Amino acid sequence: MSPTPSTAKRSHRPWQGFVVFGTAMLAVFLMGLFFASIMERRREAHHMEVLQPIAALESDPAKWRANYPRQYDSYLRTRETEAETKYGGPAFRDYLEETPANVILFAGIAFSRDYNQARGHYWARRDTLDTGRLAPDNPGTCWTCKSSDVPRVMAELGAGLVDDPENASFRERLMAGAAPFYATNFHELTPEMNHTIGCLNCHDPETMSLRITRPALVEAFERREMDIDEVSHQEMRSLVCAQCHVEYYFRGENDHLTLPWDQGTTVEDMERHFDEYEFADYTHAISGAPIIKIQHPDYELYQRGIHAYRSVSCADCHMPYKTEGGVKYSDHHLQSPLLSIDNSCAVCHRWSETEIRVRVESIQDKIKEGRERAERALALAHFDVAAAAQAGADDAELARARALLRGSQVRWDFVAAAKGMGFHAPQEAQRILTAAVELAQEARLEAGRLLAGYGYTAPVAYPAFETKEQAQALVQRFTNGDPPSLLVGGTGAHP
Repeated sequence: MSPTPSTAKRSHRPWQGFVVFGTAMLAVFLMGLFFASIMERRREAHHMEVLQPIAALESDPAKWRANYPRQYDSYLRTRETEAETKYGGPAFRDYLEETPANVILFAGIAFSRDYNQARGHYWARRDTLDTGRLAPDNPGTCWTCKSSDVPRVMAELGAGLVDDPENASFRERLMAGAAPFYATNFHELTPEMNHTIGCLNCHDPETMSLRITRPALVEAFERREMDIDEVSHQEMRSLVCAQCHVEYYFRGENDHLTLPWDQGTTVEDMERHFDEYEFADYTHAISGAPIIKIQHPDYELYQRGIHAYRSVSCADCHMPYKTEGGVKYSDHHLQSPLLSIDNSCAVCHRWSETEIRVRVESIQDKIKEGRERAERALALAHFDVAAAAQAGADDAELARARALLRGSQVRWDFVAAAKGMGFHAPQEAQRILTAAVELAQEARLEAGRLLAGYGYTAPVAYPAFETKEQAQALVQRFTNGDPPSLLVGGTGAHP
């Protein structure tokens, strides 16, 4: 059907073409502005990289600021000390005050005197110098993870030990300088440690690529016949953290920093490594058991969790990406993801901040309950073994109970010393704590058998350790050789 003359007339309106043309031109103009803004921000980011050359061994983070102001300004926020989560955050927290049982478990080592929650990276150097665990004979090894001057000093020491210093790579000089660095007294190195943890710890100043600056991690890979230079960029976003957030020990006369990964990175793998070398950090002042003090196996525990399984790196949660003026960068305010849920957790988990926090804390609450059960069983087990010794049991008779104590405590400490109250791998943490309780109870049964053999059938007279001060005074008595009697009410002859 053909349109009527009046209909045809209404369908041809000249101004419609101008509207369409104007709209198109406006869209093109706005898109041009948008892309121009993007290009400007990209040029801005590019220019930041070349504003000021950075020296090859520049350990002062402030010198990197001209090129990377956003990263540096966010890094400075690690000096904040007010924020806290239920089980973490940078606020001051005295672990011995919160958990006096720790004093008992660390009897015989300086951790029973001073053990506080670590503050942000900004405070690493200061907190190292202020800790009550320092002694005149501390090795330089103790500085390894506390300052960006460490790779500088190692490389400078190594320059005199390689065949061709001028052409040697940073890695070659670093590896060569590690041994003399470790062998130098801590206090002799202190004047060289002028900066806290900073940019040089993780970045190549020329390319800004992530790189490993701690020889122990490179050596651990080499002993397992793995090439650390072949890992992906995403893996490097965790390995730069693993330079320090791992279990380690001082090996040999020169206190060479070593990661006990030769047989693997589970707690059982590392226990076998320590047993093979008959290594112990200290002899327990109460039970006489040879104890391994686990440090902070955050990376090893993380490897057993769902985030590692999904290839989520440490940086994804603790240094999430931010966008500012069209520039995307990693937030260098390293902190608990619970203090930046919207930018960390919520990127993947589409729940409210309240629900995310409740879910995380409910998991941590369960880990805390399991940890407390292990702490209590372990503390009593140390006293049970000490009671058996007071009854007359000798070292040979006590060997099995002490070995069980050693195995229990290395498992408890593997979870307790890691950050995040087990959240990096909740199921693995609970598995380990269950084993810790089981081994502690076996040690107590073994001690009870020995006591019965010496004629003591009454309960052990456990001393009170309900406060930090009470526990420290008790440990001091054992250290001084004047322990309280644990056999009050027994029927045997007290030695």
